[in-house]
Amino acid sequence: MTLDLDSLVAIDVHTHAEVSDDGHHSLPDDLMAASAKYFKSDEGRAPTLDALAQHYRERRMAAVVFTVDTEHETGHPPIPNDDVARAAQRHPDVLIPFASIDPHRGEAGVAEAHRLVAEMGVRGFKFHPTIQGFSPDDSMAYPLYEAISDLGVPALFHSGQTGIGAGMPGGGGFRMKYSNPMLLDDVAAGFPDLQIVIAHPSFPWQEEALAVATHKANVWIDLSGWSPKYFPPILVQYANTILKHKVLFGSDYPLITPDRWIADFDALPLKDGVRDLVLKENAVRLLGLDR
Repeated sequence: MTLDLDSLVAIDVHTHAEVSDDGHHSLPDDLMAASAKYFKSDEGRAPTLDALAQHYRERRMAAVVFTVDTEHETGHPPIPNDDVARAAQRHPDVLIPFASIDPHRGEAGVAEAHRLVAEMGVRGFKFHPTIQGFSPDDSMAYPLYEAISDLGVPALFHSGQTGIGAGMPGGGGFRMKYSNPMLLDDVAAGFPDLQIVIAHPSFPWQEEALAVATHKANVWIDLSGWSPKYFPPILVQYANTILKHKVLFGSDYPLITPDRWIADFDALPLKDGVRDLVLKENAVRLLGLDR
């Protein structure tokens, strides 16, 4: 069984693998606790990959799912990308696997990206510059970007504020400046064939994100991490007009459920046709699911 695009009502491009096949969590306990407190999501904070698949299957949705490799900054081994890929192999009707490779891994990371796409069926890569401790425009990351571009899959970057480390002394030592979406402008210019997704309403840099996505043909925006009722008016305006073909549904599950996100999204003043583009059609194009 594979994705049945006709039967799917939506494609969520932003969900998190929080528990590995052997019970290993994605982040150290103190960071997990701070994140849960920030998002008020203590209940059900860490579904298994199989439970995540069933959650989306029951809603006739597909989900892009990924871990985040933060070992360089946290010392905490990530959930294996292979676990995510194998879960997608078990649930090909609902799960779309992305991987995460810290650019600090250098040549080994480049080789791993090729293996994950060729052997494990990975369909894209997730970066979180703040908790991976790198600036997206650092040339250190460029060989990995080049590999991902050559592989023909997208790269999704966290942007803006993060709940990871929020409220901890010094914010856990993480630096939000690395998640300013303007730092992706150089990346988009230098790698014009690389499809780049700016994740989240980019507080406090929303206008920078909109400017980059408007100017660079290879830049998209996902709307995860916030309930749509809190979207700034300018984001709704752009999603409704000039960026309607480049804006994507993402929930940030399990931090926000797709049920809550879509209920609040349906209350927005959207023009005819925009809802279908955001919920499914744009993701189909980005991910090449119709090829």
